[in-house]
Amino acid sequence: MKFARITFLIAGIYGLLVLVPDYFLERTWGEMFPPPITHAELYYGFLGVAVAWQVVFLIIAGNPSRYRPIMLAALIEKFSFAIAAVALHFQNRIAGGPFYGAMVDTLLGALFIAAYLKTPRAQ
Repeated sequence: MKFARITFLIAGIYGLLVLVPDYFLERTWGEMFPPPITHAELYYGFLGVAVAWQVVFLIIAGNPSRYRPIMLAALIEKFSFAIAAVALHFQNRIAGGPFYGAMVDTLLGALFIAAYLKTPRAQ
């Protein structure tokens, strides 16, 4: 269970450190990766959902056995972005930075699988 605690704690902290600054970088993202963001509600909606998942990871870290079933949803959170990024990469539709970020999610997703398998069911 220690492995799951550490894995989800690191994932949650890392995610918050990476995502929260984006609340202040909408214009910068549009300049770095044109065209500028035209639907701010989608940008901030994505950020809100992504930040919420980081909090879920921290909750899982607090009691992995109890929240083991939610780890399956966490796998979807990680691999949905990773799979999409790989597909976009092969179509030359994603920049390097976001693609490499997706590869970090792939690594974390693999660690989530290991954490799920190593964590006993709650009694």
